[in-house]
Amino acid sequence: MTGKENTQMGYKGDWGDKRMKNEQEKREEATRDKAAEMERGERGQWANKTEFLLSMLGSMVGLGNVWRFPYLCYKNGGGVFLVPYVLLAVTCGVPLFLLESSIGQYTQQGLITCWRRLCPLAEGIGYGGLMVQLYSCVCYIIILAWALLYLIFSFSSQLPWASCTNTWNTASCIDLNTLNLTANWVHQSNNTNAATEFWEHRVLGISGGIEQVGSIRWELALCLFAMWITCYFCIWKGVKSTGKVVYFTAIFPYVMLLVLLVRGLTLPGALDGIGFYLYPDPTRLADPQVFYLLGWPIRAAHYCFAFVPLSIKFCVNVNSRMSKQLVISLQVWMEAGAQIFFSYSVGAGSLTVLGSYNAYNNNCYRDCWLCLLNSGTSFIAGFAVFSVLGFMAHELGVPIEKVAESGPGLAFIAYPQATTMMPLPQFWAVCFFIMIILLGLDTQFVSVEVVVTTVSDLFPAVLRRRRKIFLLLFCVTCFLLGLLLITEGGMYVFQLIDYYGGSGVCVIFLTVMESLTVGWIFGKCGDSQYWAERLYDGIKDMAGVRPNALFKSFWCYVTPLASMGSLIFYFVKYEPLTFNHWYVYPDWAYTVGWLMSLSSILLVPLLGIFKICTGRGSIKQRLSTQCHPDKYLPLMKKQRAEQQHGVKEEMEIEEMSTERQIL
Repeated sequence: MTGKENTQMGYKGDWGDKRMKNEQEKREEATRDKAAEMERGERGQWANKTEFLLSMLGSMVGLGNVWRFPYLCYKNGGGVFLVPYVLLAVTCGVPLFLLESSIGQYTQQGLITCWRRLCPLAEGIGYGGLMVQLYSCVCYIIILAWALLYLIFSFSSQLPWASCTNTWNTASCIDLNTLNLTANWVHQSNNTNAATEFWEHRVLGISGGIEQVGSIRWELALCLFAMWITCYFCIWKGVKSTGKVVYFTAIFPYVMLLVLLVRGLTLPGALDGIGFYLYPDPTRLADPQVFYLLGWPIRAAHYCFAFVPLSIKFCVNVNSRMSKQLVISLQVWMEAGAQIFFSYSVGAGSLTVLGSYNAYNNNCYRDCWLCLLNSGTSFIAGFAVFSVLGFMAHELGVPIEKVAESGPGLAFIAYPQATTMMPLPQFWAVCFFIMIILLGLDTQFVSVEVVVTTVSDLFPAVLRRRRKIFLLLFCVTCFLLGLLLITEGGMYVFQLIDYYGGSGVCVIFLTVMESLTVGWIFGKCGDSQYWAERLYDGIKDMAGVRPNALFKSFWCYVTPLASMGSLIFYFVKYEPLTFNHWYVYPDWAYTVGWLMSLSSILLVPLLGIFKICTGRGSIKQRLSTQCHPDKYLPLMKKQRAEQQHGVKEEMEIEEMSTERQIL
């Protein structure tokens, strides 16, 4: 055999190897696509886009939109509060919404396996979010049990919180509908109104402290059981049943909100309440009394800021007038940021799981408009709430500050008291508590769905075909744990879990880690100049449109910096939890609370360290492996084109090289 023939045979062998390699890659891609299609069939998908949007809306629009945003708005400068709220919504809320919903849609996985596939080193983000959801599942539904009990009492011929003639009332109880007693109530702090006594003595039967657990409130236990049954049947078939339920649970609260808004605006004193809600107070954005930088107040003085390595020094004279006009109140911005994180449902994985049930080619970029609807709902709810509070203040002849409440105080004391002053009080009470139940129910069963989906995706072979049994066991377990929260000392436990277990510090920390991971680890794609290019290309591939380039800057810089600033300020201004501003928890309770917070925070670094320590190879190799996305993630059109182009170029170069050798 001549040398020329040997060269030709070698050329044919190399050509055959390239063809075999190309065909093998095609087979692997087809296998990957087939496996993904089978997995989607087992997990299920939304029947249509409307079901997904309504589920997202139900998860985002919750009780905080009604009882927290209006109170924060009036407390922090009225309409001026909208300035930091809108800015943080644009720089943090919308980018995080797009980030979480898109990675769920891209990976088609639950909270933990999603991060495992994107960046194994950051898998702890999924576990941290799961812990937050577990605390929420146990705690949040207690509010629905309270609301259901109030709804049942609303059908009484006389509302039980309207008078002081009941067995649970004390000698200090006063009937606010008796106008000649109003002056005494205003000037005597030892008196309590009928609505407060109904809430504390009849509903809660509250004890003297967290150490005094007391007995279970069996009426609340039955209400809690009813709410868990409702929650179970809302999601027992996965997205097939959830998608149908949200047509009612996500839309009907808006009908109730509209009815209450119209009624509130027609009441005397409503305009005073709305003015109190929106009256702009610019000093709240520049109030030196509430501005602190790491604990040091800013006062009129001569300030110098130096950066020694570059020999840069900047000095400024701040007089008292400038300090009032230019100093930004971090307290206002912190509360605006916390409201954005909670109302947009970011950080805890709800958006990721709901997005994972979308088709791959869903336009997740266009879904961001839901954020506007969520913020708009909060704004409109403020009119419905403060018009009624204005009416209540008008009837009592007291300033609105005396009746303005937030949280459970608004839902279970102030608003019920206001309904007793209206004609047909039972009707308005029924409308209000139906709205509260439906607003909370969406958020509750989405939280349960997040837990069930996440755990099922961790053990698909065992749990996916036994979803109904697993869901039943989870609901029963949460119900039994919830019984502790409806004892006579349960309110203290409820606030402890709510303040620490699902607190802002946990959610904000997780959002910081999310944006850093996507922007600086998962996002580093080859030699691209953009760190977040991989997610950016993924959204473009799924949605079919190119997102605004600002999102890459938000993910890499603005969002993590803003979130980190909120996190730092949280610790600077941290105040231990108290109940009703007078009860101080024992030290062991604060320890338990911080353990709940750390249970979700420490999972992120500890799991990352564990993966690096148990990996193979050098430290550099372990880091590279743990930071690299899973090879079974869906290939984007750009990646497929680059892969095919690379194989074609290799074959052409090999062919030209072989021809030169032959010649």
